[in-house]
Amino acid sequence: MKAIRDIVLRHKAGEPIGVTSVCSAHPLVIEATLRHALRTAQPIALVEATCNQVNQDGGYTGMHPADYRDFVQSIADKAGFPRERLVLGGDHLGPNPWTALSAADAMERAETMVAQYVRAGFRKIHLDCSMSCADDPVPLPERIIAERAARLCRAAENAFDGDDAEAPVYVIGTEVPVPGGAAEDLDELALTTPEAAIATVDMHRDLFRATGLADAWERVIATVVQPGVEFDHDKVVDYRPGKAAALSRSIEPVANLVFEAHSTDYQTAEALASLVRDHFAILKVGPGVTFALREALWALDTIEAELVTPEHRARLRAVAIERMRAEPGHWQKYYHAEGAALDLQLQYSLSDRIRYYWPDAAIVAAQDRLFANLRETAPTLSLVSQYLPLAYAAVRAGRASLDPADLVMAHISAALDAYHGACHPDA
Repeated sequence: MKAIRDIVLRHKAGEPIGVTSVCSAHPLVIEATLRHALRTAQPIALVEATCNQVNQDGGYTGMHPADYRDFVQSIADKAGFPRERLVLGGDHLGPNPWTALSAADAMERAETMVAQYVRAGFRKIHLDCSMSCADDPVPLPERIIAERAARLCRAAENAFDGDDAEAPVYVIGTEVPVPGGAAEDLDELALTTPEAAIATVDMHRDLFRATGLADAWERVIATVVQPGVEFDHDKVVDYRPGKAAALSRSIEPVANLVFEAHSTDYQTAEALASLVRDHFAILKVGPGVTFALREALWALDTIEAELVTPEHRARLRAVAIERMRAEPGHWQKYYHAEGAALDLQLQYSLSDRIRYYWPDAAIVAAQDRLFANLRETAPTLSLVSQYLPLAYAAVRAGRASLDPADLVMAHISAALDAYHGACHPDA
């Protein structure tokens, strides 16, 4: 769509600007994102859902693409954010939710999903067919990945019915980090080579044009590569500009394309700014903002313990751990500790698997009770300073109240400040 294409073209013309993409389905994260965009006068707010969160089967959120659109738009209306400045994206759209099926069945479902996303108004589409299905070789040959991406692009183009200026824009790329961070310990990463990055672009371009998608190719704005950023349970692999210099230069001659950087969660402000300067002009963040959400909720849980008698406390932290242990499906392949050490992983792993559990009815009820308790007995400024110093700063600056939801969103907003500074260095 025109708004994102304009940012990409300005970057290609030499401006060190970019755009932050927040991938989340949590209402407080989304509202914080939109409020932050208003406060910082951003031209657009880019919010994305992943194929695992939202699809025609409901995903882990229970939402179809149209449901997610309505959900985000309702939050935008509440926050006073203009709908025309809201851009919805679909992340990792491909066969990933159905890799236990044959490739034929999984791709048929992926086509249905992509079409539903586009019909629902999602305009930034990441075509990700990098994963092997049940009857595929491992790893999947790059040409097959590109052929499947072109097939999904065709489904998206067929589903779009609107003004040409609002036609979907696409992101390609086969060296895609694992959604939500690595499951194994990390010490060093192999960067995408410049040759591999350009070969991916060339292969997709040729296949798109050969299959009648030349017009769609003109709306491909980015390719995903590995610039050397990732995180696991306890460590962050920081961006090193010197190591990525050749990769950065490789995209400069390619018209209309920048790099999209996934797994930028937990990078420093300086690293994020360097990424944008080095043409990784689309910064994706997901677990990083839900980790900030969890930090704020745990702080409120502690404040509640200071103010509320035991029999009236919501016990949000305890309820969340109990529910995660009772329903281990979202974390058991990733966390392998036992006893108290497992409790630490469940809460504090940077991969933030707890984000899958926020819609759980018992956890929602505990959060609601926590907020109700802290609205009845408001926290003092001194307690907010002790446990939520970033939110305290926002309260003192007049950007937030002592309402618990405001405090949570102020803490999340502080995490987004580094992204805004990286994408808009002259602001």
